[in-house]
Amino acid sequence: MEEMYSIAVLILSGIFLAKIIGKLKFPDVTAYLLAGILIGPSVLGLLSRDQVKAMEIISEVALAFIAFSVGSEMNIKSIQKIGTKILLVTFFEAFGAFLVVSLGSMLIFKESVGFSIVLGSIACATAPAATLMVIKQYKAKGDLVDILIPVVALDDAVGIIIFGISSSIAIALQAGTGLALSSMLLKPLWEIILALLIGLAFGLIFIFVSKKLKSDDQLFSFTIAMIFIAAAASLYFNVSSLLALMAMGLLIANVGHVPRRYQSLIGNVTPPIFIAFFVLSGADLDLSALTSVGLLGVFYVVARVIGKLLGTFFSTKMAGFPENVQKYLGLTLVPQAGVAIGLSLIASKILPDPFGAQVRTVVLGATIIYELVGPLTAKYALTKAGQIDPANLKK
Repeated sequence: MEEMYSIAVLILSGIFLAKIIGKLKFPDVTAYLLAGILIGPSVLGLLSRDQVKAMEIISEVALAFIAFSVGSEMNIKSIQKIGTKILLVTFFEAFGAFLVVSLGSMLIFKESVGFSIVLGSIACATAPAATLMVIKQYKAKGDLVDILIPVVALDDAVGIIIFGISSSIAIALQAGTGLALSSMLLKPLWEIILALLIGLAFGLIFIFVSKKLKSDDQLFSFTIAMIFIAAAASLYFNVSSLLALMAMGLLIANVGHVPRRYQSLIGNVTPPIFIAFFVLSGADLDLSALTSVGLLGVFYVVARVIGKLLGTFFSTKMAGFPENVQKYLGLTLVPQAGVAIGLSLIASKILPDPFGAQVRTVVLGATIIYELVGPLTAKYALTKAGQIDPANLKK
């Protein structure tokens, strides 16, 4: 009964605040996050910290649907046209954040090399969920969106590799030992390959079986089951479920001529899941973290955005993308959440006290700001870049 009450509170508070905030032309995602903060343990306490933790399955389910949807929206032919340019942009937007945060931490705050590069590597990560929800809400379309979707899909892979290398270097510096290529590069690379293989394998199963299902009810149930089992397999092997489900969605949408009914079918069930997910994300944010991040936390928030903006500007210019992409792509990459929080937890175990705890506090505090500001910057960028029909802004 308690869990049902909690889920009802999540959905109702999200809907209610979205109606109010919507009058101010704020994206729904921002309203959901604010609703979560209000009802969560940091403010009104309608949901306790234990209740929030008990509903983590909602986050896993929502992220699975989001990742699958991202993959399903990607068009291989469009990606082939821009090919290596996407890889170039993804690397530079991630590395730009890494470079600015790492150097600033070392040169301005005189932090150690190990601490600085670990913090910088976490800055690479971008949370696609908030930006993608803004795209969906306002039905954004155009060249910027076509580039943004594959970039956020690949961003996790690049971020994981950079974090794997940085954490290995930090461990070696701490222990005074040499750098091992296997732990620094091969391990994170293998995890990425395994995640992609899991997604492709379940994608092939889906393509084969779905053609034999005649009714929408069967296809709907089978699609959900395949999304869940692919996510479960990824978690079992401790690899990125986001990458696996993106690969699965990409394969299904582009290979085998599978009827696209499955997309509209799962679209009927995802709205309440997404509302619950973002409200729950807001409730999980600990506002007390903001008071303890200090100047380093403020620097991290600003420096990461500067790194993303510089990285996207120069890489899109080199790639010859249109001016609106050069100017506004970086602003769509501001949100940061799940992956960064997960990496900060690993970092807190890698770095000795008090440095590990300091990284975690900085990232958690920054997450609050990024998740609230990120949807607004994404909406602004997409609007200025001409990706949103003015009629859709009024809805």
